[in-house]
Amino acid sequence: MINEPSVDALVRKLGSEQEPVSRYELCVLISKRTRQIIEQMQSTGATELPGKQKEIVVACNEVMNGKFKSVKD
Repeated sequence: MINEPSVDALVRKLGSEQEPVSRYELCVLISKRTRQIIEQMQSTGATELPGKQKEIVVACNEVMNGKFKSVKD
């Protein structure tokens, strides 16, 4: 289970007062990024991430650090 960053913190980080982000949108965004990380690892032959972190934790931390954002079509 992921405790940090919390789901509420991730939702606040992605959204704004004018356009809040739903938990569903957060889930889709994190799952897509997690799949990208796994594909990158497979293409480079890596078996695990530095610090033995899970891919989903890396994706959540990237959102909290502002490395990517939600874009509405």
